[in-house]
Amino acid sequence: MALATETQQKTKYKFDNLYQVLERNAEKFKNKPALFEDDLKITHKQLKQDVDAFARYLELIGVKKGDKVSLLMKNSKEFIIAFFAIGKLGAVPVPINTFLKKHEIEYILDHSDTKVLITQPHFEKELTEVFDKTKVEKVIWQGEYNKLDEKNLPFEEGLTIEDYEHIKPQANLDDVAVIIYTSGTTGRPKGVMLTYKNLFSNLINIEKILPLSHKDRFITYLPMFHTFTLTATILLPLYLGASTVIIKSIRPFSNIFKQVLLKRVSIFMGVPEVYNALSKARLPWYFMWFNRLRAFISGAAPLSEATIKRMNQKFPKVPLLEGYGLTEASPVVSVNRLEKQKILSVGPPLPDYQVKIVDDDLVELPVGEIGEIIVKGDNVMKGYYKNPEATEETIINGWLLTGDMGYVDEEGYIYIVDRKKDLIISKGINIYPREIEEVLTSHPEIEEAAVVGKKDEHHGEIPVAFVKLVEGSNLTEKEIRQFIKDKLANYKIPKKFYIVEDLPRNATGKVLKRVLRDKLNKGEFD
Repeated sequence: MALATETQQKTKYKFDNLYQVLERNAEKFKNKPALFEDDLKITHKQLKQDVDAFARYLELIGVKKGDKVSLLMKNSKEFIIAFFAIGKLGAVPVPINTFLKKHEIEYILDHSDTKVLITQPHFEKELTEVFDKTKVEKVIWQGEYNKLDEKNLPFEEGLTIEDYEHIKPQANLDDVAVIIYTSGTTGRPKGVMLTYKNLFSNLINIEKILPLSHKDRFITYLPMFHTFTLTATILLPLYLGASTVIIKSIRPFSNIFKQVLLKRVSIFMGVPEVYNALSKARLPWYFMWFNRLRAFISGAAPLSEATIKRMNQKFPKVPLLEGYGLTEASPVVSVNRLEKQKILSVGPPLPDYQVKIVDDDLVELPVGEIGEIIVKGDNVMKGYYKNPEATEETIINGWLLTGDMGYVDEEGYIYIVDRKKDLIISKGINIYPREIEEVLTSHPEIEEAAVVGKKDEHHGEIPVAFVKLVEGSNLTEKEIRQFIKDKLANYKIPKKFYIVEDLPRNATGKVLKRVLRDKLNKGEFD
């Protein structure tokens, strides 16, 4: 059975677009802070005015409904202002991963048909040929930039415009609200088109299961271009009429905790890498005593059992709720509930969504059996931009094929076993890397582990482990092998252990196993 009623009640949507949220907030919460950045405090009323002014600025330089406007920006209030201003005109924001290199940025700008790019001088080196290699007509620079001309315009000028009253919000529920390019684990990145309905569906469903209110304060320190950050730490607080504290950089880590304390943050969203560090950090007594935290929420990658246990010991009164999602699902699919959490589970689906576990023929599997997770609901993307073939392969009869392997228990709680692409098949037997990683990271001297498959002429594939040790540890491969040999079947024990200083990651800290696998199969670690 699908884990939700087949005949879902039709969700009622209060808003047609995100700009209407700002209008409501400016009326209802006008002098309440919407954004905090360093020593700055921006009220809901001021945020709407800045968005209005900047939308008019974009209109004056020719941006209209349906145009693509890319954002290549570090975390800042200007990112949020620009994002909402683009949407007010019915144009489509395209946030770009700030960790990408020149040719990767050019590919996204070109593929997305970006007309205007909004960026910062920090990225000047990557944009030297932007007018030659892409369809970009104008670049708006936020910050100190001294090469302004008719094609290169100042961001700050856009906040000074006053004649904007005539502009009415152009978008409706089924319009594309944002295009987010996936990190491209296979081939070129794909542009995920999310509509206003997709985003509102996620916000409404998160609100249904968590006791959140306009009194809460969130913190935004993960990169704003990422779908989890965008939905959960920017759009959700604004949808609630709450506030968010903008952190420009994740380093130094200590600044995040300082701001949590100073700005009285109540909801902390993060990824496993952050919770792993937080669970081990030596925090001052006054932080533990005076913080206002009500909940930790984790997404983007699976939490290890060791991290969950350390967090529960350190913050016994603050629940850590693990959830699951993907960009194509806006992104949240499931979250553990305050009233019942299960370790290593990502919780039941959000109320209006259906989840099934299926085999390769899309036939639903019984409770407890491992298969691919598929999702149905208003959160499922419209499709991939200019890629109907990939869309047809990914959405079948309204069901989103996630590419994640998992199972459900009798209460409908979902357990992620692995990525379908990360599955190791050795002599016809399925080996799930995450199971091996959990055993490895239960060793007190192993900080992180990543297990991948190496091609092998006798077995098809063999498991190989990359292990990052706790600082100061001298653990050997022989000792690691000894530790796990009575905890795993022989065929699951990695044939080789590489002790590494670090693991390759994407912007949200997810380990890039594809990179490890490619290097391994090219013989770069031999």
